[in-house]
Amino acid sequence: MGLFSKSFNPVTDLPDLSGKVILITGGNTLARRGAKVYMAARNQSKAEEAIAQLKAEGLGPGNGEVIWLELDLKDPRNAKKAAEEFMKQEKRLDVLIHNAAVLLENYAMTPDGVQEIVMVNVISHIVLTRTLQPLLDQTAAEPNSDVRIVVVASDGHRWVSGEPHFRNLDDLNVELKSSLSPSFARYCMSKLMNIVYASELQRHLTAVGSPITVIALHPGLVNTFSDKSSLPNFIIKPIVFLFFLHPDQGAYNSVFAAASEEVAKQREKYKGVYLMPVGKITEPTKIAKDEGLAKELWDTVEKFLEEKGI
Repeated sequence: MGLFSKSFNPVTDLPDLSGKVILITGGNTLARRGAKVYMAARNQSKAEEAIAQLKAEGLGPGNGEVIWLELDLKDPRNAKKAAEEFMKQEKRLDVLIHNAAVLLENYAMTPDGVQEIVMVNVISHIVLTRTLQPLLDQTAAEPNSDVRIVVVASDGHRWVSGEPHFRNLDDLNVELKSSLSPSFARYCMSKLMNIVYASELQRHLTAVGSPITVIALHPGLVNTFSDKSSLPNFIIKPIVFLFFLHPDQGAYNSVFAAASEEVAKQREKYKGVYLMPVGKITEPTKIAKDEGLAKELWDTVEKFLEEKGI
């Protein structure tokens, strides 16, 4: 069964999502419950493969729909363009899921002077949300609406040590060379950014009276690598069985945050929280709850986007 309980089952525990429109970066869950799901991703062929598989499993008219939306998170202008294209096609957006991320990458800078992992995992998702905000607000103003923004972070944020700051681009571009694994340390730092951004976004929305719910979460230890491992099967299979979830099960926590009735029934309880699988409200680290740090990130990203005219 893996490390986490999977008592929540999307097949049996989700309401009918017919009429709902969902945008997810890099994923394709939720369509099976009747929602129209836009899969925002860079690789069209991979997206179309996933869509074809869902159709083969019974997805079709009246039973959910998945549509590819071109999105390259390495360029924040492309994120803005993708959001604008989405708004030309749809008049509502019920759920936005920040799901796509890069993990263990070599240190690389984008042409805009921001390291790639921060641009992909954080800033371009912020641009997507900012651009879609009017449509999210419009949907939230409708009777019986339940608009949610779900930010897939990671418990890897607990590995961030010291006193990080996000005061300027130099802070965002830190290489973390002294870490045992600099690439993993940079990933963990980006996931900390996800959590503090989600909490700051919730504060901003609540301050203006918005009913929108923002939830950050840890998806679980997801097995997306065992078929690529060079280790013998007799070693890798027991490890995967004990500690890792199948990718579908790894999405359970995201699905809970995006569509479960429990969140709808207790909206105030779930606003701005951090969830562990499945649906368990958990305290992140003290650093992740630092409102000053969250404001630093918010202001630095706003200033960067303003200077770039995005």
